[in-house]
Amino acid sequence: MFIAAVILALAVLALAAVYIHDKRQTRHTVLRNFPVIGHFRYFAETWGEYMRQYQYLPDWAERPFNRMERSWVYRSAKGVSNYISFGSMAVPGFVFRNAAFPVLEEDKTGFPGKLIGIAAGPGACAQPYPASSFFNISGMSYGALSHAAVTALSRGAKLAGIWMSTGEGGLSRYHLEGGADIVMQIGTAKYGVRDAEGQLSEARLREIAAHPQVKMFEVKLAQGAKPGKGGILPGNKVTPEIAAIRGITVWQDSVSPNRHRDIGDIAGLGAFIARVRGITGRPVGVKFVVGDPGFVDEWFADCAAHPEHCPDFVQVDGGEGGTGAAPESLADYVGLPITQALPYVAALRDEHGLRERVRIIASGKLLTPDKVAWALCMGADFVSSARGFMFALGCIQAMKCGSGRCPTGVTAAVPRLIHGLDPADKAVRVSRYALRMRDEVESIAHSCGLSDPSQFAPYHVTAVENGVGGFRAQSS
Repeated sequence: MFIAAVILALAVLALAAVYIHDKRQTRHTVLRNFPVIGHFRYFAETWGEYMRQYQYLPDWAERPFNRMERSWVYRSAKGVSNYISFGSMAVPGFVFRNAAFPVLEEDKTGFPGKLIGIAAGPGACAQPYPASSFFNISGMSYGALSHAAVTALSRGAKLAGIWMSTGEGGLSRYHLEGGADIVMQIGTAKYGVRDAEGQLSEARLREIAAHPQVKMFEVKLAQGAKPGKGGILPGNKVTPEIAAIRGITVWQDSVSPNRHRDIGDIAGLGAFIARVRGITGRPVGVKFVVGDPGFVDEWFADCAAHPEHCPDFVQVDGGEGGTGAAPESLADYVGLPITQALPYVAALRDEHGLRERVRIIASGKLLTPDKVAWALCMGADFVSSARGFMFALGCIQAMKCGSGRCPTGVTAAVPRLIHGLDPADKAVRVSRYALRMRDEVESIAHSCGLSDPSQFAPYHVTAVENGVGGFRAQSS
């Protein structure tokens, strides 16, 4: 009896020690938020690699991102090896055409950067932006993301030398805290730049443009997960701070209009772009989802005819884009996928002679090097990712984004869960992910005989068959 009591006491002390350790460490959010029991997840993750021959669910079966994709991001963010053994584990939907004589190590160069915006002529802005990275952070709003997550992204972006978009929720102090370059997004509700009636406020625009970190403005027409519908922020996430940033009512659901009420046609869109660019002195672009390529053709024709209305960049979001909350019917069945949309947009831009005038940013589940390199081959100048960087922060795809109870604190509204995400640690992971992406995309370019990724062309990739997750690439 005495021995049993001693064993029980030792077990309790051991569990208490593990509990204290888990709460005090900062590397693993799951353990910090769920001490002791969180170890079961890491045990399953670690040993799962050896046990998968006994299970029915393959590595590429999960949705919306399979285990192989998530694992690549996790390993990159943690700074561990991404080498694989025993040959390829994927059935690719496309392959890159390697050169017989690839670029030698001593002849390799990095991405040279590209200028967004022009300094003279119709449609010029006072401060064009020299963008130095081809891979950047797509729009994720403070409110949809926790303050700890936004802070970590801002710090990580600064470390990696990449930009981050505010998302449609407006500019917060957490976006600015890390010192990263910022793209201020203007959504249909004009959060952060709206007046009391919800109209565009020129005073607020000037106030935001006064921040030297704000490098560009982006007019959001739609995003892939909900084309034709505005953003949704549940009332439990509309804190007094978020309400003040956005200019909305505290603790009430915030649903953006399904389009800008003051933009009803191509001429109106061009006038709005010119207005924002004239007020801010920054490059101005448009984020949209392709439905009818005829609209893009007409829009670019108007840009060529009226260069003062021409956007400095367009962000093409595929219908597979992400969000915290959207109707399933829109998320799954509306909007062209990026594999069809991007080639359309790039071809029409070049056809109208806008290649050096309008930069293209591609987004929509492009979070591994193969898909980023594919997008650059198809004509994108840059690629941006939201969910890739969420995984770098520690997201485990729990599918609780809209509930406020994200177990890793990334999209949480519960203070206890947010506290588990340590911005200092996660900023380093964000940076590692971005830098690993850069290195591996450059490696693909060098294998194709190119000195840097800016030289990618459609010729360098070719579709072969339906690949993992149904990613079907268009190519020359």
